[in-house]
Parts: sequence; structure tokens; C-alpha cells
Amino acid sequence: MNLNISSISPSSVALRRAMTALTLATFVVGCGESAQKPAAPPPPQVTVAKPVKRTVFDFDEYVGRFVAVNSVEVRARVSGYLESVAFKDGQNVQQSDLLFTIDKRPFQNAVDQARANVTQAKSNLSFTEADYTRGQQLVRDKTITDQTFEQRSQAFRNAQAAVTNAEAAQRTSELDLEFTELRAPINGRIGDRRVSPGNLVTGGTSGNTTLLATIVSTDPIRFEFTFDESSYLRYQRMANTGQDIASRNAGTKVSLKLIDEADFKHDGSMDFVDNVIDRTTGTIRGRAVFANPNAVFTPGMFARVRVPASPAYEALLVPDSAIGTEQARKFVTVVNAENVVGPKYVTLAQVLPDGMRVIKEGLSSDDRVVVNGQQRARPGQKVTPQEQGAAPPPGAPAAEKK
Repeated sequence: MNLNISSISPSSVALRRAMTALTLATFVVGCGESAQKPAAPPPPQVTVAKPVKRTVFDFDEYVGRFVAVNSVEVRARVSGYLESVAFKDGQNVQQSDLLFTIDKRPFQNAVDQARANVTQAKSNLSFTEADYTRGQQLVRDKTITDQTFEQRSQAFRNAQAAVTNAEAAQRTSELDLEFTELRAPINGRIGDRRVSPGNLVTGGTSGNTTLLATIVSTDPIRFEFTFDESSYLRYQRMANTGQDIASRNAGTKVSLKLIDEADFKHDGSMDFVDNVIDRTTGTIRGRAVFANPNAVFTPGMFARVRVPASPAYEALLVPDSAIGTEQARKFVTVVNAENVVGPKYVTLAQVLPDGMRVIKEGLSSDDRVVVNGQQRARPGQKVTPQEQGAAPPPGAPAAEKK
């Protein structure tokens, strides 16, 4: 077939030339991009540290309440009209401080009457004693009969008994007069008054006496809690081997924190463990005592107490922030000799107040634990480890804070 070159239009030739140029440009650009491809990034930097060795002991934690060492209900011992109140609601009182006063007038009258009765009884005693003394001589002289002398003797003995009875009545009336002033029996904080002046209060020893106020001691204060039977057996067995942890022997040191506190910063000591396990709950009651000079602890307040649960032992510690969780297992990320990271599954104990976690099992003292940058340290990945506290190597990026 003969091709007629003259039949090819100039526009078709120009289109072909343009497509060829575009193809060459694309090839050149592709070769340039391939030549400018960046190098692989350096291994990520992480902060590592070896576990810290420290002598520690295990703790058990329990919830309990504060109770006052002494708690007294102020009740009247005599009946009468309340005359005055000598305290402000909620104030601290000292032993023997005046609290309430009951109208004294009826009791003062009873004292005056009792004293008069004593005087009368003593006067009668003096007369019968003189009559008895004369009768002793008269009966020897046969001036009076034996029967008359016996009558004088009886009158003398009755007069002696009357004096004793009158003196006892006087002491009772004086005691009732003293009871019209109600004083604080202990040091502590008093609650609010339950009766206002002018009201009749009922006193005595019966169960329907009038409650006027309550006083609770504040310093020291006790903390009561319960622990289960298995813990009790563990404590007792350690005590039997000479490792007295939380047995009935007083003096074991404990620590406590309030509900709004992060650390166990209040120190006290055990002073009592009950002698009976509650059949309903299977728990036994323990008690510790704490100093309370600022009256921060209040009876009835909740708190948590930490009780030693083992003898002292040497353990490895890592920052609690270095602990990771994989479902139910706990692990730490470690860096091996080739700077490759991997997990190590560990058994944990308590967290200490400085934020260090006690590791029971799964870690050695030579392991390099990742303490900062765990999010960049994937298992099997190579990293650039930096010892905690050391300066980063030249050109290395700064470690990222958690």
C-alpha cells in the first residue's frame, strides 16, 4: 500500500510529538524521585533503668472507722429544773469543767434539814449516854433494878444508831446538792446540749434519765477494722515463728490514710485484736491507736489502714508507670543486649509511697526496663536506649515524657 505523506495533516504530527515529549518527561521525573527517596529513620529513643534493690515488707489494706477511746453520756443524777448551761455546743472541755447546773434550792433545804437532824440526834445521844453512865453506878448499888438499867442501855444504843442514821442522811443530801452541778468526767469534745435551761430533767439510776449531752475523747483516738480468717491465720503463724506482724501483741506499726489523701502518712500502732471470730461474717476485729493532736480524726470517720503482712525482705522495684497490662497479665518492657525490646511478665506486690512498685517474680537485677517511651517501643523493634539521668547522645531526639 502506498502511503501518501501529503495526506498526513500537520496537526497530527504535532500531537504525536507532544505525546512523546510527555512520556519522556514522566520517565525523567520518575527517575529523579527514585534517586531522592529518603533513608530509613533511626531507631526510636527510649529511657531505660535497672530495677532498684530495697528492703521492704508486704502490706494488707483494710477499711475501718475511728472510735473514741472514751465516750460519756452526760445525764443528771438528781431530778430538778435545769438552771444554766456553762459551755458552747461543740467546744473542747477539760475534766471537772462545769457543764450544767440544776436548781439547788430544794437540795440546800434538804441539807439544812439533815444537819438539824444530826444535831438533834447527837443531843439525844448525850442525854442517853449520861443516863446510861449514872445507871451503871445505881445498878451496882441496887438503887435501880436490872430491868431499868437495860432500858437505859437500850435507849443509849438507839441514840447512837440515830446519830449514825442522821449523819448518813446528811451525807446523802450533801451529795445530792453536789450533783446539781454536772461537771465533765473526761477531757474531750462535747456535743450540742439536748435540753435548754428551764426544763425539768429526770435524774437517778433508772433507764429513763434525761440525756443532757455527750462527750468523746479525741487524742489519742482508736481505729477499728476487721480482717478475714485466712489473714488472721497467716498473722498467727508468723507470730508463732517469732515474726510478730499483726498478732495480739501490741506495738506493731501501721499506717493510715483518709479518703481524700493519696498516701499513708499517719503512723500508729496495733493495740488490740479480738478473741472471737464473728460467725456471721467470718472476720475478726482489730484495733490501732493514733495520735490526734489537731483533732483531724473524728469518731465515725472512714479511713484505710495498712498493716504489715510479711517479714522484711529484699525486693526489686520499678516505677509503677513502667507496668503494662495485657488482659489479666502484667508486664514490663525490657531492652536486651542487641537493643531489641520485648515484654517480661511479672508478679506484682504493693506500690510504695514514692511511686515504686515491688516486683515479686519475673525480673532480674540486670534487666534494662523501659521507664519512658513505652509507646514507641514495640516488641521485636530495635531502639536507642538512654540510661535514666544520662545526657542523650549527640543528634538524638529528646525523650518524650509520658
